[in-house]
Amino acid sequence: MGESNGLIGLKLIRKQKKYSQLKVALDLSISRESLSYYENGKRSPDIETLKLFSDYFNVSIDYLINGKEFSKE
Repeated sequence: MGESNGLIGLKLIRKQKKYSQLKVALDLSISRESLSYYENGKRSPDIETLKLFSDYFNVSIDYLINGKEFSKE
């Protein structure tokens, strides 16, 4: 996952809800820099962090990673 372009859905849902990186970081007790790294692919979150984002935004982990919900096609 080193060359990923970040968590596409994380950035999408955050902007859709008009939340700043700082608001999300403070709400979830993580640093704003970490959130930025996750969004831009400089760092990959662990499973617990993905679950935290998933619960916070009420979207699937699949959505956070790909920007779309999983479909069985």
